[in-house]
Amino acid sequence: MTMHAGRVVMASPDHYEVCYAINPWMKPEQWGADRDGPARAKAQWQALAGLLGEAGLTVEVVPAVPGLPDLVFPANAAVVLDGRVLLARFRYPQRQGEERWFRDFFEGLGARGLVAAVESLPDGVFQEGAGDCLWDASRQLFWAAHGPRSTADSPGHIRRVFGQTVVDLELVTARFYHLDTCFCVLSGGEVLYFPPALSARAQEAVIAHVPAELRLVATADEAEAFSLNAINIGRDLIMTAPPPRLRAVLEERGYRCRPVDLSSFVLSGGASYCMTLRLDRFSHASRRVAAE
Repeated sequence: MTMHAGRVVMASPDHYEVCYAINPWMKPEQWGADRDGPARAKAQWQALAGLLGEAGLTVEVVPAVPGLPDLVFPANAAVVLDGRVLLARFRYPQRQGEERWFRDFFEGLGARGLVAAVESLPDGVFQEGAGDCLWDASRQLFWAAHGPRSTADSPGHIRRVFGQTVVDLELVTARFYHLDTCFCVLSGGEVLYFPPALSARAQEAVIAHVPAELRLVATADEAEAFSLNAINIGRDLIMTAPPPRLRAVLEERGYRCRPVDLSSFVLSGGASYCMTLRLDRFSHASRRVAAE
């Protein structure tokens, strides 16, 4: 397999809608009352794809499937590192139908040489992809969560598949049901996070691994605006409507915020990070092998 830097997965919004509620953010009644909702969602999706293109990323698009509106959030589809894909297993029946489509998609990428291996979790283990497992390139480890969606045994399976250090974090609130809603790893080594979403033990783990000067604590308003559900590309941060305080903090650190309106997808409990899955995550060990 050849390393393909700058490649990201998105999923077509053609069948996106908010028609059920499996997290506290989902508002089917609000979606149903807005006749312009589908058109607005498509325009917002295109705006996000445009920003990714401007940042130099190639977008691989998963086709939409009728009856699977949350397919549009491929961050939940898999954990990807060094070309190895660990497929997600969804907790809720409403999303379990996505699994076969994502498997077919990743196997297709494998046939094109864009991924090296596609693996599955054991029966009974729920793990919802990069939404609950974030690669920290600065520390060469995974931050992996369990709680509302992923089971407590899932971090151990991630460790087994990828052979990397995994820091286990427990999520303790329904509103922050995936780690990517309350935790963002930045290219400069900072971690932007909302501590009340994590258990006391998980907060201690963050403090143990991240020095104080690199811990950026978000307010409740900033987390609830889905500002932490952001895409970091170098010094650029693509995020939905960053509040002024947070934007100032990030810009002081040398980051450039690239706001994008994703309000149609926030109605389903997701934003820019949820709507993408990076294929270009590589460990130092993998890069050394590629260079030899």
